[in-house]
Amino acid sequence: MTAPAGAIREFTAGQDAVRLDRFLADRKTGLSRSRLHSLIAEGMVRLNGTPARPAQRVRAGDRVTLTVPPAREPDVVAQPIPLSVVYQDAQFIVIDKPAGLSVHPGPGHPDSTLVNALLACCPDIQGIGGVTRPGIVHRLDKDTSGLMVAAKTERAHRDLSAQIKERQVQKGYLAVAAGVPEPSEGVIDAPIARDPRQRKRMAVVVGGRESRTAYRVVEQVGSYSLLELDLETGRTHQIRVHLAYRGHPLLGDGVYGRRSPLLARHFLHAHRLSFRHPVSGAAMTFHANLPPELEPVLQELRQT
Repeated sequence: MTAPAGAIREFTAGQDAVRLDRFLADRKTGLSRSRLHSLIAEGMVRLNGTPARPAQRVRAGDRVTLTVPPAREPDVVAQPIPLSVVYQDAQFIVIDKPAGLSVHPGPGHPDSTLVNALLACCPDIQGIGGVTRPGIVHRLDKDTSGLMVAAKTERAHRDLSAQIKERQVQKGYLAVAAGVPEPSEGVIDAPIARDPRQRKRMAVVVGGRESRTAYRVVEQVGSYSLLELDLETGRTHQIRVHLAYRGHPLLGDGVYGRRSPLLARHFLHAHRLSFRHPVSGAAMTFHANLPPELEPVLQELRQT
């Protein structure tokens, strides 16, 4: 049973000479061992009523009390980061996200994200859909550029989130990948999950979540291909994983392929986004050209 935030759980030891952190890890608290270790260090675990240490031994009959403090969501502040606004009305905003900009705060980037920029651009977005990710209904990788929509009202957030869940939002990408896929048009249908060998990566894994990417070769450029891709599902790193799985990693992808001297990021751009207006129901389609750092790379490849 998972220990909810703010809960106090009590356990009685049934055996001798077990480390406290190991003892708690073996209980069904729903918390990771590292989280339990942190709670012990913070004084949130008591052994027979006294604050304990992680390595302290628990003996038969000892009473262990675990307090899980309520989660504290960090404050997200508005920051005047320039944004390329493609369209906005009272319900939503569509932006052309630059590469290098994380979508929301997280470990290693507590601010200077798209969310911080949106709060400065659209102050009323505060709290829409949540505190730490206001307005966000979908994501792009930090080093992927292109179109994103963010909700400006709770109604728009609910509707757009539902459209994404029901696969009614069409997301088109342009990419440059190694080699030339065969056939020149098709669908990559391969399940994706966390890579069991490298937990920071995703991979095609038997039993993973259904993942489908439609692709079409637009042009062969030297030893690479310019591809247009459409996501039928929206898994983390889906395009990057699927193309690498087929032997055609993205140009410049240092995680699933290799870095390139031609550019400082992977060549992937969300160039088309279509959905229904969350209030009127009208069909909306937006386009974004390749950013300045990608277009010259494509031209150089054409000359090789």
